[in-house]
Amino acid sequence: MDAQDGRYIDPADQWVLDPETGTYRLRLDPGDAPAATVPPQGGRRARREEQRSVQAPAPSREGGRRGAVKPSRKAKRSTKGKVLMWTAGTLGFVLLAGSAGAYFLYRHFDGNISTVDVGTAGNKHATSHDAVNILVIGTDSRVGLSGKYGDSDNIGHADTTLLVHVAKDRSNATVMSIPRDMIVGIPACPTKQKDGSTKTIPATARADFSPRFNESLGQAGRDPGCTMRTVTQITGLSIDHFMMVDFEAVKTLSTAVGGVPICLTHAIDDTDPKGQGSHLKLTEGPHRVAGEQALQFVRTRHSLTNGSDLDRIHLQQQFLGSMIREMKSGDTLSDPGKLFKLANAATSALTVDTGIGSVAKLTGLAKDLSKVDPKNITFTTLPVKDNPAEIKYHATVVVDETRAPQLFRAIKNDVSLTGSPKKKPAAADARLRGPKADPSQVRVAVYNGGGPQGAARTTQEWLQGTKGVGHAGNGGNAPGAKQQRTSLTYGPDQADQARALAAMMGLPASALRPGTDAAGPGADMTLTLGADYRGAGVAFADPDKPPADIQTARADKKECVG
Repeated sequence: MDAQDGRYIDPADQWVLDPETGTYRLRLDPGDAPAATVPPQGGRRARREEQRSVQAPAPSREGGRRGAVKPSRKAKRSTKGKVLMWTAGTLGFVLLAGSAGAYFLYRHFDGNISTVDVGTAGNKHATSHDAVNILVIGTDSRVGLSGKYGDSDNIGHADTTLLVHVAKDRSNATVMSIPRDMIVGIPACPTKQKDGSTKTIPATARADFSPRFNESLGQAGRDPGCTMRTVTQITGLSIDHFMMVDFEAVKTLSTAVGGVPICLTHAIDDTDPKGQGSHLKLTEGPHRVAGEQALQFVRTRHSLTNGSDLDRIHLQQQFLGSMIREMKSGDTLSDPGKLFKLANAATSALTVDTGIGSVAKLTGLAKDLSKVDPKNITFTTLPVKDNPAEIKYHATVVVDETRAPQLFRAIKNDVSLTGSPKKKPAAADARLRGPKADPSQVRVAVYNGGGPQGAARTTQEWLQGTKGVGHAGNGGNAPGAKQQRTSLTYGPDQADQARALAAMMGLPASALRPGTDAAGPGADMTLTLGADYRGAGVAFADPDKPPADIQTARADKKECVG
């Protein structure tokens, strides 16, 4: 609720029906003239009714007006709680900004949202008790834009793509940008047709110069579900939902919040010799961008250091972090008019999967995800390297197979990239503390539970031949399913041997699995190599620590880029 002259007023009651026009207007005081008009219902579902104003809700069977909002029964709320939270559910970063509880003009906002059925590529449930992965797709579609930004027949590709991962305990979130010019294979993709049938788009194998990641959408009839499947194939992470927006979304959202603060390390004049580029002109230092200028900012690349899409990603990350701060600011949350514009712009901009295809589902998801503090939201970029197939221009990149898996594991394990990783149990840390046995006293049987072929034999030979281990046996392939992480199981009377072996191999404390029964003289510990095995003598990455050489930026931190 809002306070006026000592009175508490529900913001829902500040919208009243004007009998002369038949539209709703915002009234901050009963004696004031109306301050704003609710725009006509403008979602893509209702485009045919775009000239019709929002009418008074029809009577319901229960009496009163259908959709009418009852005044709050609470007489007072805390300062934090007195603001009406409108709809969330725009991009992943808008969800994380914390808007929730959209009950006013429910049908108006609900009618704004467009949906796509992605089948098994997504999650049919809007909320989850587990980690959540949302793919935010900024498409470069020019349809309906009259050639303003290029070919108006361009149906759009995955121009800007962000994987938003929210940890299971909602303590942190990672937003990973995926370069559009990355050469990847695109898996086969079943897509829903207008007549209700399903058409499977064939897979496209990776070649030297194609396909690029952005072709996972739009090309050959691929829908957002195809982009979701492509990301899963690259990262090993299942995607729960997608949210897709076009060029206009950046303009409307940035305007709705009153502009987005940005900062440049050097002046930008983004017009290349051929007349292309975003045409952005800004001086060095801080600025506030909105509308057309905000769109120019996130599209800028020609005047950046390398003139590449990778440089542009850094600008986009700064913009999104700043957008989150603006949405959480008191200037936004305490302004009913601004909140309405933001909610209307957000829902009008969206195309989502059917699992979150309504205001109710989006706000449920938003309420869940808004628990993440901006200081624990980290932006990063999928690690890539120049495409080795290109000799001269290096217009494309490929996944860095050395660094990228480390980041994927960190995301999968809910590791925060902000520098405040999950707390490891004290008992796990204690496993590495204490005396170590002499290598000649160490006995271990080595099994391959997920490493490359021959990993057990290679490690067994390395332990005995290089490290002087008393006994290392080759157990071959471990029974059961493959495991992602290497583990060392030992008895309580083998703790000194376990610490010695862990030091030799660079095993983290979490890899040690103490048993409860004494092993007895001459018994072997059990070392099972997982998918994290990178070779004999190569230290294992600690799953509770973020990769050391990954570029990051924090949502709560203001910084200059360029």
